[in-house]
Amino acid sequence: MSEKYKIRDQNKLHFLTFTVKDWIDIFIDDNYKMIIIKSLNFCQQNKGMEIFGYCIMSTHIHIIARVKENYRLSDCIRDFKKYTSKAIIKHICQKDKSGGMALIDNFGNKRAAKSGKDRYTFWKEGNHPVEITSNKFFDQKLEYIHNNPVKAL
Repeated sequence: MSEKYKIRDQNKLHFLTFTVKDWIDIFIDDNYKMIIIKSLNFCQQNKGMEIFGYCIMSTHIHIIARVKENYRLSDCIRDFKKYTSKAIIKHICQKDKSGGMALIDNFGNKRAAKSGKDRYTFWKEGNHPVEITSNKFFDQKLEYIHNNPVKAL
């Protein structure tokens, strides 16, 4: 991973983007959005995450967050992505054997399956963390989050 996209100060406020592999429109289904929301709530209650704003688009998520002292933002992100990936893949497989399997094929990871790792990849690698360094920058990113769904229409 590029040094540009590493979280240097784990407890600073960051603007993050989580993108679905191949930009698949998965979050048009409210069931998958609820998995994300429940997981964010869990991170707030159990992993020290403080969320200042977020939006769930059809193919990606934007979030402004930090973690409290004695927690690491990168650990929280890792756990969030791992849990949501497994929960969404599981839901897809259980939802509809025919349509679900067609969708699940998009997340197949042949290389990982051969090595014994997870068989599916849901999220693109990385999260493009941008540290929020000023109130002006915070306001700019929060406005972007609020307007992003409107621009998508």
